[in-house]
Amino acid sequence: MIAIEETARKKIEVPSHPQWPTLSDEEKTALKERIKKLLKERNAVLVAHYYVDGDLQALAEETGGCVADSLEMARYGTTTDADTLVVCGVRFMGETSKILNPEKRVLMPDLEATCSLDEGCPADEFTEFCDAHPDRTVVVYANTSAEVKARADWMVTSSIALPIVKHLAARGEKVLWAPDRHLGHYIQRQTGADVLLWQGSCVVHEEFKSFALERLRRLHPDAAVLVHPESPEEVIEQADVVGSTTALIKAVRELPNQEFIVATDEGIFWKMQQMAGNKKLLIAPTAGEGATCVSCGHCPWMAMNALQNLERVLVEGDNEILIDEEIRRRAVTPIQRMLDFAREHGIGTASRR
Repeated sequence: MIAIEETARKKIEVPSHPQWPTLSDEEKTALKERIKKLLKERNAVLVAHYYVDGDLQALAEETGGCVADSLEMARYGTTTDADTLVVCGVRFMGETSKILNPEKRVLMPDLEATCSLDEGCPADEFTEFCDAHPDRTVVVYANTSAEVKARADWMVTSSIALPIVKHLAARGEKVLWAPDRHLGHYIQRQTGADVLLWQGSCVVHEEFKSFALERLRRLHPDAAVLVHPESPEEVIEQADVVGSTTALIKAVRELPNQEFIVATDEGIFWKMQQMAGNKKLLIAPTAGEGATCVSCGHCPWMAMNALQNLERVLVEGDNEILIDEEIRRRAVTPIQRMLDFAREHGIGTASRR
């Protein structure tokens, strides 16, 4: 069964995509070299998500950092000797790194780079929601604040949510899920768990349109459709592969298809093209009736990460993630519980060099 709480969905103010100055090849090369030098001087390492600009992903790999999904980003900081983690992504990713690595300094190119799921799940309202349902195990998606994680029993990422909820359901536990309703619906359908949903959504994934996807599939009948489970159910139903960012990258590399329609943030194309440059990638359509296109195809908060402000934060040393110790102490429990589960079940692999 699935229970849907009649909570109001929060109106999220979505920023415009930042307009970064265009750099010549020579300027970009020089900027990268300055950043590499700063990383060495600061004993710092880059931790980049698949959705940020390809130049940042490439730089992370070139300097021995990490390019990964949320699960691997969460545990990477615990494996490096670097004193400083520079997280290129959105704020909850930096917070998670700090929660797990309180002794390390965690910096971000822009502390205003947040997430619609995080913004749509305020800690005080979420706490009231949990208190109203004390019989349920609280499972929160990684895309939440440290304060929300501190109220949870488990934290999950999209690559591990299914096995964890299946595990909880097998033990007879009822789940309170937050914040993404589409991912929560998908997990409930796959596991049959008793799930109570918070009504959040991702501004990127919610824009993918099923009717437009049907038309694109007719134009490209041999293309495999790859969908992130934060997408609406009508989009997920058309998928050949549903999975995390890592799972979708793996599909491009391993499936025989030469064309792929991809329903997730287009930042993932950099890694997909790196893995299978001979294959054609098409972003799933967002245009059409009902589309707002304030964020179509790419997260505007992820776009706040750039080479320019990465250099600045390394020079000035500001934009540090700081978390109240009591909040951090409580938030580490659900995260560590997920990491222990992943290790015990062999879930997740690194994508770094």
